[in-house]
Amino acid sequence: MLTVDFQKLEIKPGSRILDAGCGGGRHLCEAFRSQDADVVGIDLNWEDLCKAKYNLNSINNGNDGLRTVSMADVTTLPFKTGIFDMVICSEVLEHIPENRTAIAELVRVLKPGKNLVISVPRFLPERICWAISESYRNEPGGHIRIYRKKELRRLLENAGTRCWSIRYKHALHAPYWWLKCLVGPKNENSRLVNWYKWFLERDIIKPSPLTRALDKMLIPFIAKSIVFYLKKGI
Repeated sequence: MLTVDFQKLEIKPGSRILDAGCGGGRHLCEAFRSQDADVVGIDLNWEDLCKAKYNLNSINNGNDGLRTVSMADVTTLPFKTGIFDMVICSEVLEHIPENRTAIAELVRVLKPGKNLVISVPRFLPERICWAISESYRNEPGGHIRIYRKKELRRLLENAGTRCWSIRYKHALHAPYWWLKCLVGPKNENSRLVNWYKWFLERDIIKPSPLTRALDKMLIPFIAKSIVFYLKKGI
């Protein structure tokens, strides 16, 4: 499931891209595969890093550039200042107590004039999850805050960036999380939830015109994610 729209960004072959909180590597793999970029991923989850490394190493498209992952904290990035041509941080800031420190670090390692892409859960769908399930927001490592659009934009721009676009993604994913909250976030035995997950995964692999049209129609109302595209000041 890609949240970042790489077609909106001018990425030259060999550009160095950091995905902070890369998870299983979906954005790393797309940048390496389709943009011929050098990619670096960091995360605190060892299993996710192993998955990301496996997925990256499975790509054989002629790009012999850098593709690496390592365990690191977004609040103390182990990189020099101004080293990356693009920084991605997707669905991470809602987990971090020291979010201002994390934002400052993301901006620090980015080259002046280059793109920072941040996504978080959108306010209304996330607020519904919190209302349905107390355990959803109290799980260790779970979401500790809900951002409002103006609040997060202000935080990001105060850190030295300028927002040039805001987009919304994944309308069909919001009902999935509402269902999970209804049956219990850790409940893996709900047939309805498991069917919906299968439907979403199948649609990612083979999207249909109907689901694309439905997603587009619902995005203004229940998009699961809000995505900020920003540039670091020169």
